[in-house]
Amino acid sequence: MSPLSKSQTKYKRVLVKLSGEALMGERDYGLDSGVVDRVAAEIKDLVDKGVQTCIVIGGGNIFRGVSAASSGMERATADYMGMLATTINALAMQNALEKIEVQTRVQSAIPMAAICEPYIRRRAIRHMEKGRVVIFAAGTGNPFFTTDTAAALRASEMGCDALLKATKVDGVYSADPKKDPKAKRFDKLTYLDVLSKDLEVMDASAVTLARQSRIPIVVFSIFTHGALAEVVQGKGRFTIVTEN
Repeated sequence: MSPLSKSQTKYKRVLVKLSGEALMGERDYGLDSGVVDRVAAEIKDLVDKGVQTCIVIGGGNIFRGVSAASSGMERATADYMGMLATTINALAMQNALEKIEVQTRVQSAIPMAAICEPYIRRRAIRHMEKGRVVIFAAGTGNPFFTTDTAAALRASEMGCDALLKATKVDGVYSADPKKDPKAKRFDKLTYLDVLSKDLEVMDASAVTLARQSRIPIVVFSIFTHGALAEVVQGKGRFTIVTEN
């Protein structure tokens, strides 16, 4: 992979949305340290080349609030437990980044002073301006909202140029390509396309918020080596969701 220079980057400030499941690798539960380290290395490449970077990580590899709620647990309690799972993932990613000398701060929407900073918008922006990666933990801090919505919210608050949605596939499809070989892949979609066709990009509230903030959503595969660096150059395989 060729070196990534500042002049080649399409976006100056980005939010990377990672699913907790993506960090499992081939495991059934928890974290695959090899996958976490590889993702950290790709994020380091962005930071080294001047891309201001923040991250939101889901918690589905540890605990899924919606699943627990469907099994009889109170939804609010289940969602708070899911927020704690995202914090575990955030600390794991912070550790992986700092091992390769990337200055990182975790900010939690639920105050946990012993292990991370509280979420403070202006402080987060200042961290990124100084070249630090900021990982936003605990979602929005409120139950009934997904980490997709948290990603769109933080991307809007940070004034990000793009929301990079890292998934298991190389873009948005009309159906699950692993189950339907005839699934159509899209190179470009509008926000309204995603909402009207009920495509599984992000939940509706996240897409609506990104639309209001005019932040493009770029969907790509986290399992393709070097994909993150290519996406910030506008290259590689991805689906971009914009106004038109």
